[in-house]
Amino acid sequence: MSSTIVTNSLRRSQLYRRHIEMGATFEALGDSVVVSRYGKHEEELAQAQQLGLADLSTLPRLGFKGTGTTDWATRQGIELPAQPNRATLQSDGTLVARLSQSELLLASNLHGLSEQIANATQAVAQSSLPERVYSLPRHDSHSWLVLCGSHAAETLAKVCGVDLRAHKFANGEVAQTSVARVNGVLVRNDHGDTLAYSIFSDSSSIEFLWDSLLDAMIEFDGAAIGVPVLRDC
Repeated sequence: MSSTIVTNSLRRSQLYRRHIEMGATFEALGDSVVVSRYGKHEEELAQAQQLGLADLSTLPRLGFKGTGTTDWATRQGIELPAQPNRATLQSDGTLVARLSQSELLLASNLHGLSEQIANATQAVAQSSLPERVYSLPRHDSHSWLVLCGSHAAETLAKVCGVDLRAHKFANGEVAQTSVARVNGVLVRNDHGDTLAYSIFSDSSSIEFLWDSLLDAMIEFDGAAIGVPVLRDC
């Protein structure tokens, strides 16, 4: 799919025009469009291992809160982190972050697929959630960026007050904090051996956050990357 031909019915990121300006090539993924690449795949793979920034904002995600949430999620077969501010990868690659004792954030795998999110979405659509479980439309309210590579923690140190160095902030840890003065949820979620942080933030601030991160990355020769390359890290 070329950068200029995108079916209007497919979901597009709020950063879509910025991606076009940067020479992105797009591909359809489910009912959405993601950046396939900016350059050659091999070059982007090297970039991801050094310092890359990807936009996953069109991939499925969903939130739930309420005192009945943990029991309901367990009955759905969701493997929950043992305590708040931790995240767990499910067998299909779905990321489940526990933001409090009774609030969860679910984000799909890199193929845009998640049986758990699909089932939960159907339950919401059919109004079949049990009492004391409330859905949160994270797909609409929150953007999703991934900052990865050996210089990712150093980059975040320039825009975030939390110590996110690999030996201080373990894989699977969650910080509810400010990144470049934008409030959000930051999850360390490594891709293979590549250090990676998922950043979920207010959708209305996505352009500012994207630009701020790219600016912070200049010192370490960072660059934007497509979504598919993350699967090969």
